[in-house]
Amino acid sequence: MKRSIYKILIPLLFCVLPHAATGQQDPLLTQYMFNTLAFNPAYAGTSGMLHAMVTSRHQWIGFDDAPSTQTFTIHTPFTAKSFATGLTFIRDEIGPTANTSAWFDYSYHLNLSRSVKLSLGLKGGFSHYKTDFSKLIAEASPEEAAYFETPEAQMLPNFGFGTYLWSDKFYLGISAPRLLENSVENEVVPGSYTIDEKRIYLLMGGVVFHINQDFVLKPSFMLRLNESSPLSADANLTLFIKDRISAGVFYRDPKSAGGIVSLKLGNQFSIGYAYDTSFDSLASKFGSSHEFMIGFEFSFKKDKVLNPRYF
Repeated sequence: MKRSIYKILIPLLFCVLPHAATGQQDPLLTQYMFNTLAFNPAYAGTSGMLHAMVTSRHQWIGFDDAPSTQTFTIHTPFTAKSFATGLTFIRDEIGPTANTSAWFDYSYHLNLSRSVKLSLGLKGGFSHYKTDFSKLIAEASPEEAAYFETPEAQMLPNFGFGTYLWSDKFYLGISAPRLLENSVENEVVPGSYTIDEKRIYLLMGGVVFHINQDFVLKPSFMLRLNESSPLSADANLTLFIKDRISAGVFYRDPKSAGGIVSLKLGNQFSIGYAYDTSFDSLASKFGSSHEFMIGFEFSFKKDKVLNPRYF
């Protein structure tokens, strides 16, 4: 009898929490402007250096099994070549579902003029979805727990593309990180939910304004277009101080905002922190989000000029 109740309860939980059914397939990062490879493969190698970054985002602080996202990206151009490669690893967790994805990124760079370049990028990889139904059961007999004790796992291949136009003064990128719209139904409890990977298109851009020798202002934005959900937009304004410290504010539609700070340690390391909260009456009850970043960059040429410097 109780097993039948669980069969009914679990689908209801996934209906109440549709995000757990579809998965946070592309990372939601407040510091996206410093970790562009996670969204656009054409960004690989555009800094002219080996670049690696780790981010960790934690939402709904204070709630068990709240959403969290960890990313690791690394990319580098090839000396005397017009191409670059990179690797992207992402892990998303929300409730009983974890999504771990790995991607290989490739980009080819074209010189449009002395100062403007265009990069074309491709990416391919897979996502591994794992759902642990035991997390949905507060109390159960050994027999009932055994019914759900084996987590369900599915591996879905995918690929995407991107373009990235940049100079010292601006950047503009368009990408579709996942082109295949995969769909997998839960096999442990048939009919309870499906994992749907929806195609998403991203448009991002930014401009650099040199106020004086010590201060640089950079407005930037990102638009997310998904046919199954409303248009989402991020707008950021960041102030760089003596190329060492940056501080900024952002607004994410719908109804969330926060701040970003970062510090460059020497010529190779950087750290960053972002805080955001929601103004929506329902979402605000789940608390705020915290995001941490550590970056590393290395130039293979001793006289290499860091370019671009702000994205």
